[in-house]
Amino acid sequence: MKKFIRKTFTFLSVYNAYMMEFRAELILWVLSGSLPIILMGVWMQAAQGGKFGLSSVDFSRYFLTVFVVRQMTVAWVIWEFEKEVVEGKLSPKLLQPIDPVWHHVASHLAERFTRIPFTILLTALFFTLYPQALWLPNLGQVSLFTLAVVLAFILRFVIQYTFAMLAFWTERASALESFWFLFFLFLSGMIAPLNVFPEYIRNIVLFTPFPYLIDFPASILVGLPVDIARGFLCMIGWIMIFLGANRLLWRAGLKQYSGMGA
Repeated sequence: MKKFIRKTFTFLSVYNAYMMEFRAELILWVLSGSLPIILMGVWMQAAQGGKFGLSSVDFSRYFLTVFVVRQMTVAWVIWEFEKEVVEGKLSPKLLQPIDPVWHHVASHLAERFTRIPFTILLTALFFTLYPQALWLPNLGQVSLFTLAVVLAFILRFVIQYTFAMLAFWTERASALESFWFLFFLFLSGMIAPLNVFPEYIRNIVLFTPFPYLIDFPASILVGLPVDIARGFLCMIGWIMIFLGANRLLWRAGLKQYSGMGA
């Protein structure tokens, strides 16, 4: 166990050092995820004249939390893996005594650690400019929110990594991610909270993985009504489904892989 822990810390420290080389670029990555902040202003204005069941302050807190969740769950593994397969760079990693996925996991985790300070800074700036939205969630909400964000990241990563397996058969596996993102954008809660959706649409969306990537964690922290037990069970269920599909595609893809691309 000590040997495993030592290797893990070494692995993470290497990728953390790599990420620290791109601090300036990382700031741009953080700012590029500011769409929820823009939508916050739209919904706050709409709440003044509409009947959505949420006040302007509720919308501001929700979209601020969405911004934080997005910062902690963003994934890009499909573009990295696609490049490795198409250019044949996956071959050296297959010779190593470790599944190549752990390289991607380490790079994502290291990037999270370097992203957190900028996220905290922007959050503090928001509360300074709009103190009415400041609130203190209780310990239970914070704990459940943290667990939900961790599972949301795992689910988002597994989904994208499963799509990445298609790079063994096509050079444009990332095109599927672009198509998936259209549904993700509208059904995950990034554009609007699921609470403002018509009930029949919301009931259908809850059977998909989309709302558990953003809306579910954000609703927990803000205090919006949500079925916590069902949410966590659905997240675990979808993780297992995509993880199973991922392993099947991985084994089949290795037989297809030529060492010089798909």
